[in-house]
Amino acid sequence: MVSSIRIALVTGANKGIGLEIARQLAQAGTVVIIGARDAGRGKSALEKLLSEGINVQVVALDITDKHSIAAAVETITREYGRLDILVNNAGIVDAKDGPPDVASPDAVRRILETNFIGTLALTQAMLPLLHKSPAANIVNLSSSLGSLMLNGDPDSPYYSARLLGYNASKAALNMLTVQLAEQLRGSAIKVHSVSPGYVKTDLTGHSGTMTVEEGAKLPVQFALAAGDGVSGSFVGPDGPAPW
Repeated sequence: MVSSIRIALVTGANKGIGLEIARQLAQAGTVVIIGARDAGRGKSALEKLLSEGINVQVVALDITDKHSIAAAVETITREYGRLDILVNNAGIVDAKDGPPDVASPDAVRRILETNFIGTLALTQAMLPLLHKSPAANIVNLSSSLGSLMLNGDPDSPYYSARLLGYNASKAALNMLTVQLAEQLRGSAIKVHSVSPGYVKTDLTGHSGTMTVEEGAKLPVQFALAAGDGVSGSFVGPDGPAPW
């Protein structure tokens, strides 16, 4: 008999919006596993939440390292036997990213390796555990910067944000959402791209307009959504987002 308590993995959750997503999921009664690439930061996040009376666990997880991914799968399989929620939050920016004429190819490569390829590798590895859930949700943390329509619209507030590597990584992540949702059609797994909004985190240099508490609400909403909804959507704080 499958327990009614949901098991969630949140990647890159040792700080920022990932940490807040973990906090809100745990407060909702979910067993939360924080994926942290850095062991020290993972321990600090664990201690912070435990001091608040929020019980979570930490697993060492570098989504660009296949051995780290395999070890995380083994740990979750051994301790829980399934996964109900996967929040693909881990992501990076690079100071050498920029418009197409000056963006460093190495920087673009690093960004894509983490934000897209790493997320793809982790998701593939976790799918067998997600298939064991009676109703699983995959939430890909995307961005309005990944919208091809908004990137090409001079009237869009995102038009001037030409970060080729980062924007392309989120557009690629949206492609993963679309194709995976179609492949999993008829299964108990739902997949969504969620843009949390412009959140004050290290990733944005704390220049955002939303707090992490506000930014985490939408990803948490989709992570906890009932299994009878649609799959394959791209949403932001203001509703459906254009691909």
